[in-house]
Amino acid sequence: MQATIITDKKTISVKQYTPDDKEVWNDFIKTSKNGIFMFNRNFMDYHSDRFQDNSLMFYEENELLALLPASIHNNEMRSHGGLTFGGFITNRRMKQAKMLQCFEVLKTYLKQNNIKRLIYKTIPYIYHKSPAQEDLYALFLNKAQFVKFEPSSTVALNIPYKMSKGKKAQISKARRVGVSVEESVDFNRFIDLENQVLQKYHNTKAVHTGEELTKLKNNFPDNIKLYVAKFNNEIIAGSVIFVYDNLVHTQYMAANELARENGALDLVIQELISKYKDTKTYFDFGISSENNGLYLNTGLIQQKESFGGNTVVYCTCELDIF
Repeated sequence: MQATIITDKKTISVKQYTPDDKEVWNDFIKTSKNGIFMFNRNFMDYHSDRFQDNSLMFYEENELLALLPASIHNNEMRSHGGLTFGGFITNRRMKQAKMLQCFEVLKTYLKQNNIKRLIYKTIPYIYHKSPAQEDLYALFLNKAQFVKFEPSSTVALNIPYKMSKGKKAQISKARRVGVSVEESVDFNRFIDLENQVLQKYHNTKAVHTGEELTKLKNNFPDNIKLYVAKFNNEIIAGSVIFVYDNLVHTQYMAANELARENGALDLVIQELISKYKDTKTYFDFGISSENNGLYLNTGLIQQKESFGGNTVVYCTCELDIF
């Protein structure tokens, strides 16, 4: 079902994404202000069996104006359940007034489809290639309620940053005992290590399997990378990173007991920061909160802050549809 409004003698309409739109969708991501490779359909669709996709495409007359990755959960539409975040994706044609119009046609579409609530996860500004927060003002005017704030620790690589003395000591220790860092494609061994750590400390497991990460790596060889720390030729720590236009994000980090003793993961992170400090603007560690942001894992965030990270908030809001 489509929805349409007419404003300033131009028609703005929205339609639901179908697989036939894949090429158009992906081409728009490449030229957008805030599109990232996670919004590419080759990434989004790898877990299409887990979510009922209801992504939307907004047009002004016949020209694509914006995308909204989304999935349906009963009578709620959410920023796509398989993604960390995912609000409106726009290009330089998007202006504030047009975004307000997009929200009007979005609300019409949701009402027509008997959807009662929109759960909207904003794209953090550090992931933007150029300013693209028109949606935040539109959410405010539409009386959306911010319901979740999650602190991510981010190192600004383009200004001086300082690691703690303790972190420097751990890195020196890792080098002294002979820990080495290298790029790897053995995602299965890494995820086995990750799951051992997650099970022991958090009674959970990684969202991705080794096979899924291998497939995604093959689809996005320049964007998904694995770096591991080896000691006596055994992988004892590592990090899967997602590489974006202007930042690097640590999607997974893992360290066994030996790595915790000898600073192996600290060495991996230091090597990565050094590798990207001249070509990227930010190094983002991801969130350190639990229970929908209500509980701060102080030990975890202090580890990230000890590399020079400071807080960037990941925001989620709700918009009731009347």
